[in-house]
Amino acid sequence: MVCAFAACAVLLLTGCKQIERADLVIINGTEPETLDPAIMTGFSEMRIAQGLFEGLTRPDPRTGQPIPGLAERWEVSADGRIYTFHIRSNAVWSTGRPITAHDVIFSWLRVLDPATGADYAGQFFYIKGAEEYYNATNKDMALLGLCALDNRTLQVELKHPAPFFLDLCALPAFAVVPREPIEKYGERWLNARPLPVSGPYELVHWRLNDRVRLRKNRLYWDAANTQIELIDFLPVGAPNTALNLYQTGAADIIWDKDMVPVELLDLLLTRPDCHRFSYLGTYFIRFNVTKPPFTDVRVRKALALAIDKRRLVAKITRAGEQVALHFTPNGIPGYEPPLGLGYDPAQARRLLAEAGYPAGKGFPRFQYSFDASAVGPAKLNAKIAVELQQMWRQTLGIEMDLRQLERKIFFAAQSRLDYEVSRSSWVADYNDPNTFLDIFVSTSGNNRTGWKNPRYDQLIAQANMQTDKKLRAALFREAEQILVAEEVPIIPLYFYTGVNFYDTNRIEGIYPNILDLHPLNAIRKKGQRLSGNNRSQYGNVGSRHALMLAGK
Repeated sequence: MVCAFAACAVLLLTGCKQIERADLVIINGTEPETLDPAIMTGFSEMRIAQGLFEGLTRPDPRTGQPIPGLAERWEVSADGRIYTFHIRSNAVWSTGRPITAHDVIFSWLRVLDPATGADYAGQFFYIKGAEEYYNATNKDMALLGLCALDNRTLQVELKHPAPFFLDLCALPAFAVVPREPIEKYGERWLNARPLPVSGPYELVHWRLNDRVRLRKNRLYWDAANTQIELIDFLPVGAPNTALNLYQTGAADIIWDKDMVPVELLDLLLTRPDCHRFSYLGTYFIRFNVTKPPFTDVRVRKALALAIDKRRLVAKITRAGEQVALHFTPNGIPGYEPPLGLGYDPAQARRLLAEAGYPAGKGFPRFQYSFDASAVGPAKLNAKIAVELQQMWRQTLGIEMDLRQLERKIFFAAQSRLDYEVSRSSWVADYNDPNTFLDIFVSTSGNNRTGWKNPRYDQLIAQANMQTDKKLRAALFREAEQILVAEEVPIIPLYFYTGVNFYDTNRIEGIYPNILDLHPLNAIRKKGQRLSGNNRSQYGNVGSRHALMLAGK
C-alpha cells in the first residue's frame, strides 16, 4: 500500500505521465521562483542555480569555503584591494564557446543594473565604483574597478580590503551567465535552447509543479569528476508525500527538516539516514518601522520581550534548535555576538504602557505576514504565527491577524514594505559576521524593514575597512548591539539546525558544514539503488507510520 501511495504521488507530480527516473532525485522543498542567479534569494533556488552557473570560485563541499571555480588561480595585492583572476583555458560554455573575462564583467554589470532588480546588488559595492554605477551617478567604466586584461584575465579593484571577497565570488549572484540569450530574449532567456551554462549541469527542463531536471554538462571543465548523469529536483510541498517518496526509493535525498512530518520528527531524528548538524541560519521577525505603532522602539521591544522563544523550539521546531538572543549565530571564528532581548513579560508590559497602550488598550489590530500553504515548510511558519498571536494576546493584551500569502507574493510584499510585521529567515552566504549584519544597512536590498540608522551604517562600513581582526569584530559587535538591543527592527527567534535525509550506504559526497552547502558535482552514488522493500532497516516509519501518513 505504501508503494501504491508513492506511485500515485509520482504520477501526480509528473502529470500522470511516466518518465525516465533520474540517477539522483532530490526533494528540494517549494517550487523555485526563478532559476536566474541574478535575482534569486531563496535557498532552494540557489541549490539548483549553483549546478547550472559557476562563478570564479565555488564552495568546497566539505567546508563551504571558496575554492577555484572558473578561475584556476588568482593573486591578491599586498594591500588586499586588487584581485587578479586567471580563467581556466578549458572553461567553456556548454555550447563550446570559451568563457572569457568579458563574460564575467557582463554578468556582474547585469546585477548592477537596477532594471534587473537584484537584491544582492549591494554585495558588489565592495568593488570600486560599483555603488556609483548602480546609482547612476557614474557610468564611466574607466572608474569602475573591473578590467579584462585579456580574454582569460580579470582584474578586480576593491574600495577597501574585504576578507570575504572570494566567498562572494562563489555566490549565485556572482555566477557567469550567457550574454547572447539574455540580450536576445530578455527576462525569458532561460527558455533558450540550447541554454548555454557555465556549471557542471545543463537544464533539461523546468516543469512547474513537477520537477527541474538537470543533465551532466560534458563540456564542464571538471566533468571528469562529475559522476551523476541526471538529477531531478522535486518541488514537494507536503511532508507526508515527501517522506513516502523517500521511503519507497522514489527519491534519494530530503534536504530539509521541514519536509518531513513534525509529528514523526522525534523518531526520524534517531535513524541512521538522518544527518543533523548546526549551520549559520537565523529565523526572525521583521518590523516595518515606517508604519505606526511600530515606529516606536518601545513597542518593538515590548513585542520582543513578550516572546517565549524556548516554547517555540520545544513545542514547534523540535530538532534541537537554539534560542536566538542575537542575530548572528554562534560559531563564526573570532566573533562573539552581543546579547539582545530575552523573555521578560513584566518589562514588556511596562514598555507597552510607556508607549501609551497600558494592558494593550488602544493598540491597533495589526497583521503578521508569512509565506504559507496548508503543508510543508510553510506549515511551520503558520504554527509559529499562531503561537506568537497567543503570546502577544496573553502577555500584552493586543490582537494580531494572520496574513497568509503565496511565497512569491509574500517576498514581493516584503520588498516593497507592504506589511506590518513579518516572518523572515537568513542563511549565511559565507562564514563572516558581515553576511548577517550588512543586510540591514540602509542601502541593502535585503533590509526590507524601512529601518535606517546612520551610526549602524558607519560601523558596518568601518568594520569592512578594518584589517585588524579584533577591532573589526568589536565594530560588528557594536553594530549588532544597535540592531538587537537598542533599535530592534527585528526579533531573532532561533538558530537553525540542519537536517538531511540520505542513505550513506548508497550516497557519498555530502558533508555537513556550517553553510549547509552541498555542491551537486561532489555527490556520488554507491552500488545499486535499494528497492523500497530494502529500506526497512530504518525502522517502523517504513511501514505502520508511512501507512498512517498515506491516510490508510
